[in-house]
Amino acid sequence: MSKKFLNPADATAIVKKSIKKRRAKDSRLKLYGRFAVGLASCFLIFLFYTIFEKGTPGFFQYYVTLDVNFDKERIDPKGDLSDNSLFSGDASKIVNEALFILIEPKGRKEKKEAKKIISSGKDVRIAKMVKQNPNLFGTVTKVKFALDDDIDSFLRGYIKRETPENERRVNDNVIKFIDKLNAEGRISYNFSDYILSGSASGNPEMAGIKGAFVGSILTLFVCLLIAFPLGVATAIYLEEIAKKNKITEFIEVNINNLAAVPSVVFGIMGLAIFIGIFGMPRSIPLVGGMVLALMTLPTIIISSRAAIRAVPPSVRDAALGIGASKLQTIFHHVIPLAMPGMLTGTIIGMAQALGETAPLLMIGMVAFIVDVPNSVVDPGTVLPVQIFMWADFAERMFVQKTSAAIIVLLTFLISMNAFAIYLRKKLERRW
Repeated sequence: MSKKFLNPADATAIVKKSIKKRRAKDSRLKLYGRFAVGLASCFLIFLFYTIFEKGTPGFFQYYVTLDVNFDKERIDPKGDLSDNSLFSGDASKIVNEALFILIEPKGRKEKKEAKKIISSGKDVRIAKMVKQNPNLFGTVTKVKFALDDDIDSFLRGYIKRETPENERRVNDNVIKFIDKLNAEGRISYNFSDYILSGSASGNPEMAGIKGAFVGSILTLFVCLLIAFPLGVATAIYLEEIAKKNKITEFIEVNINNLAAVPSVVFGIMGLAIFIGIFGMPRSIPLVGGMVLALMTLPTIIISSRAAIRAVPPSVRDAALGIGASKLQTIFHHVIPLAMPGMLTGTIIGMAQALGETAPLLMIGMVAFIVDVPNSVVDPGTVLPVQIFMWADFAERMFVQKTSAAIIVLLTFLISMNAFAIYLRKKLERRW
């Protein structure tokens, strides 16, 4: 049976056609890839634009400047600058008097309405000022006070002047006072000195993230202190020392499964063990850090094992060949080369822990805590939980401050990831 052979011209044509098709497929694949990257970039840009566009106003708020008479006898009746003395004095009345001089309210009703223009924390501001600088006593000094949430919303345009008086939270008399203060140049729009230095507060104009930010730092510190050494030690043991048998396979499978367990399960476990069995107090960074450490451990172990596995076998063989022991090979050669990957995985795991809310809600870190925690056993909260709480409040200013807190959290997360990239580039060795 004779075989048919293509002539050279036909064979060349078929090959060229095949090459053309392959190149067309390659071009389409590149186009699909570029389209996917471009679409993802557009979504990312839109997300960041939305967050920053809504969150930037949260870093600013409206203030009114008043000429305050720092009368020592009225502000500090006991003369010892103690909290008891300062908050039993007439600081609030003095501020109200300075306001009345400017807007001239008539009658008791208008004075009562005028008092609501300024935030209720005006006496706190006076107390802080005289504590920092007692030389203010006996002077008349210009002081900026935060305006009430409703007044701030009116000035931002969320409460419309055209809305009927009985349907808005700011009545005509108060609007008249605001217009008068505006005409005299007493109202200004400035960077908020509460958002970064304030703590939890029921008044949105006085609320800040300092307490939650410090709580996040303390919680992450506990998490790092527990998760990093345990995770790295486990990875070293499983990868370099333990024999490969059914027990180690069972452990490896469970570590991989734990990495996929929902975070709320770790919160329930922390609630049952640390609080239920050991009786540890709720809402402290120590318990929060321990729960997040349990959640982060699988990620650190998996990334550390991958980093150890990436070290070339020739490094181990060379170390053993010149007489190094097994432990010397591991600690003097393998770990230094694997450390960039270990640190990168750890920081990424910590960044994941920073954004967790569900496990911390389970152990009570949702409590309303005004004071900034000074240690890991002081009651505190964290940024994600603070954002969760603010998002549920009805006041308009909390919406802006929630977005501002999200910007701070994102900045923190991006900084941690950037630090991980820097460490990897700085410490990695090429062979």
